[in-house]
Amino acid sequence: MQAVDPDYDKRVRESFARQGAMAHIGAALRRVEPGLVEIDLPYRPELSQQHGFFHAGMVATVADSAGGYASYTLFPADSSVLTVEFKVNLIAPADGDCVRAVGQVIRSGRTLTVCELRAYVRKNGAETQCLHGMATVMCLAGRSDRGPAQAGK
Repeated sequence: MQAVDPDYDKRVRESFARQGAMAHIGAALRRVEPGLVEIDLPYRPELSQQHGFFHAGMVATVADSAGGYASYTLFPADSSVLTVEFKVNLIAPADGDCVRAVGQVIRSGRTLTVCELRAYVRKNGAETQCLHGMATVMCLAGRSDRGPAQAGK
């Protein structure tokens, strides 16, 4: 896949840095390439469910962001990104010390982009896929990536 904006990496990283949710849960960008983004989420008890596994909502949250930012790498410089829909299957318990969420563009259109979402949990050096899904993401052309409250920042 080819990025139309040569500064896509910088744009994605700056946008990610403005996401309060990602900062709050401790997620970090791992990899940014045209049509592909990976996000790491280290384990903390505050991110767990009653069995001590990562909560499915936390895993889905980083998977959604990975798909959104994978799409955003292919968008024009003067656009922003918004998830329209996503669906995930939880295929194994997220029992481990870190989740790696992967968003990969399957088809990028003028307005809508479709991504595959995957998440893997690492335990004792081995990774197990714990989530598989799909997302539809919208390109908001000509619209700043900064919200009204952030416009002056």
